Amino acid sequence: MSDTGFTSILIIAIGLSADCFAVALSSSIAVKRFTLGRFLRFPLSFGIFQALMIVIGWLAGRTIIDLISNYDHWLAFGLLAVIGGKMVWEAFHEEDEEKEKKSINGWLTLFALSVATSIDSLAVGLSFAFLKTDILLAGITVGVTAFIITVVAQLIGEKVGSLVGKRAELVGGLILIGIGIKILLEHLL
Repeated sequence: MSDTGFTSILIIAIGLSADCFAVALSSSIAVKRFTLGRFLRFPLSFGIFQALMIVIGWLAGRTIIDLISNYDHWLAFGLLAVIGGKMVWEAFHEEDEEKEKKSINGWLTLFALSVATSIDSLAVGLSFAFLKTDILLAGITVGVTAFIITVVAQLIGEKVGSLVGKRAELVGGLILIGIGIKILLEHLL
C-alpha cells in the first residue's frame, strides 16, 4: 500500500521539526520563566500546523496524482532536495537570527511562526501523495514529533544557546536531502 514506511516518515518528521526546534530554542532563551499555558503554546501550535500542512499537501497531491504518476519519484526527490537545500542554506545565513531571538508573546506572531515553520510540511505532504503514504500515520507522526521536539527545545533553550539551533537546521536539511535521494534510488534501481 505505502511506499514510505514508518521509519522513513519518522526521519522526515524529525527533519521537518528542525525549524520548530530552532525557533522554540531561540525564543525560549529570552524567556525567564514559563507558565504552563505559555510553555504549551509553541509545541501545540507547531505540532498542529505541521500535521495539518502534511494533510493539506497530501490532499492537493492526490488530486493530481494521475497526471504525474510516471515521474512522481522525481518530483518527490526534487521537493525534498529543494526543502532540504533551503534548510542547509539557511543554516549558514543568519539574516533572521535577530528576529528569532525576540521574545514571542502574541498569538498573531505565534500563528505566523507556526505557518512559517510548517510550509516545508506542505511540500512533503505533496510528495507523500505521490508515494502513496498512509496520511493518517504521517500526519500523527509529524505532529507528535514536532510537539516533542518543540518541548525539548524549550526545556534546553536556556542552557544550550542559539548555536545549536542553526546546527539542527543543517542536520534537518541534510536528512531531507538524504530521504529524497533514497526515494529516487529506490524507484530507479
